[in-house]
Amino acid sequence: MGSGDGLARVTYLPGVTPPPSPEQSVPEAVPAEQIAASSGGLPDFESFFGPADDVSEQVETENTSEGRSSRREVRAENVSMHALTRRGMSRWELEKTLLAREFDGETVTAELDRLEGVGLIDDGALAETLVRTQHERKGLGRGALTAELRRRHIDQQHIDAALEQIDADDEQSRATELAVKRAGQLSSYDLETAKRRLSGFLMRKGYSSAVVRAATDEALSSRSSAGRSSVRFR
Repeated sequence: MGSGDGLARVTYLPGVTPPPSPEQSVPEAVPAEQIAASSGGLPDFESFFGPADDVSEQVETENTSEGRSSRREVRAENVSMHALTRRGMSRWELEKTLLAREFDGETVTAELDRLEGVGLIDDGALAETLVRTQHERKGLGRGALTAELRRRHIDQQHIDAALEQIDADDEQSRATELAVKRAGQLSSYDLETAKRRLSGFLMRKGYSSAVVRAATDEALSSRSSAGRSSVRFR
């Protein structure tokens, strides 16, 4: 067969599909825009959500920030509850405690507002409790009670309301009770020395000069009477 002769034509049996001829070109890839159009115009992932790296970074940042905030709040609650179980505290005292633990101001304010909202810190109630217990147990007068409440940064309006629990008769009675008890420990001193020491003791308890004078005279009245009625022989 000569070089110029072509190959014999191939005849396929019925039902057999012939392969494509070499002259047929391979179809080009369909553009993404055409696929999107044919699928109803749905946008691709990046068009809708943005680049994948940016999305994951944003979610991670938000989760991390929220997690840190939540952990701070829980830790602040633990610190404040531990402090309040030991003793009653004013808002100022608890604020100092939280700030000393290096909580930021926003977290501290939120925690204090939360505690006030549920009644766990109440400066008015605390003032009333302190006045009642310190007056009964330690015998403190109005002056010392006022100084103690101010030291704990309780507002003056709460102090005034709490001191209304103690009227003038109550204060004088408590001062006299303390003076009589103390006078028994001063029997070895002469009358003037005993009076001076007793007056100083009551003034340190926060009683006014008028209350101190009346209580001292009452406590030492028996010694004064004995001194006036005693008869000396030469």
